[in-house]
Amino acid sequence: MNPEQFELTAEQRHVADLARDIARGEIAPFVAQWDRDGTFPRELYTKLAQAGMMGILIPEEFGGAGAGYVAYALAIEELARVDAGAAVTLSVHSMICSAIERLGSPSQRKRWLPLLATGDCIAGFALTESEVGSDAANLRATARRDGDGYVLNGRKQWCTNGSYAAVVMSMFRTGGPGAHGISAFLVEGAAPGMSVERVTEKLGIHTSNTCDLAFDGVRVPAEALLGEEGAGFVGALTALTGGRIGIAAQAVGILAACLDESVAFAKDRMAFGKPIGAFEGVSFKIAQMATDLDAARLLVYRAASLADAGKPFAVEASKAKLFASTAARKHASEALQIHGGYGYTTEFPVERHYRDAKITEIYEGTSEIQQIVIARSLLGKIESL
Repeated sequence: MNPEQFELTAEQRHVADLARDIARGEIAPFVAQWDRDGTFPRELYTKLAQAGMMGILIPEEFGGAGAGYVAYALAIEELARVDAGAAVTLSVHSMICSAIERLGSPSQRKRWLPLLATGDCIAGFALTESEVGSDAANLRATARRDGDGYVLNGRKQWCTNGSYAAVVMSMFRTGGPGAHGISAFLVEGAAPGMSVERVTEKLGIHTSNTCDLAFDGVRVPAEALLGEEGAGFVGALTALTGGRIGIAAQAVGILAACLDESVAFAKDRMAFGKPIGAFEGVSFKIAQMATDLDAARLLVYRAASLADAGKPFAVEASKAKLFASTAARKHASEALQIHGGYGYTTEFPVERHYRDAKITEIYEGTSEIQQIVIARSLLGKIESL
């Protein structure tokens, strides 16, 4: 099943077509070199903004496309089909845009959303700390009330878009222990006392920027508080729930690319006098890959459709991310196997898809976290869960 076979609106098809054209014309010719050099293609996001992609979840009144989550998922998939790094950059940016639109004050929405829609600004996310990953409710970075503002101190790890972000949604402890002591802030990237301590070297998604951010006495006004004080953890989880649709769509894009490459190679590569696709050892891998791709797409489209309808979608987003990320990792390995020794070289893109796929099982909530969400929706919160 291709996206074209799903019942999409004219606007959604237009978004998918635009994203596909940009991916093929502006990314595909350069992505191998970007991947080798670890290049963050900043100019790409200006081009995506001109096509309405950077404001895809931002309402039209703030200069965005207001196209909704299905269109967002389609755009992420098309980008990830060529470059998973560009896809996650847009995904996290859009996740923060959505959080500001839902949780922000009128002045925050008026200030940031138009800038984020135009691509003049990229949004970043800072939650994880060196000793706090999935157990985010125990974060240690602090925000101390001081006069008419706050003073931020602490270290954040694995901050997506952090080196290039004009605004970073970051969580700090404003109260006692646990989730209710955490607040969310919109911190300007140029704020005095905020610095990039380290750019993370990663297995894959080399075109995505990931860094450690230091907050040393960063003074922010009270207006930087996103939502109510003490509600930041809930705000972060809300943002991540929407972000899981994006990561699931990223995984779908990686999987689709693996299928494309595998089919092409299986038709052209000859062994024992015939194309390797004629052998069940190869053809059955491709059949399962195609089946899992369809299933992953449908799960993503269902979660996105529920989000667009204003209905609960947290469990559906978790199911989509769990299945799509597992399938992407599994079939990236199978695609490499189909390519044999060629797949292990940089001459073919499957080695990059193989490296990129794994992270989809980790960020925006690990597969284990998704299983907890799904299990609790069925069993409730019991001692073993």
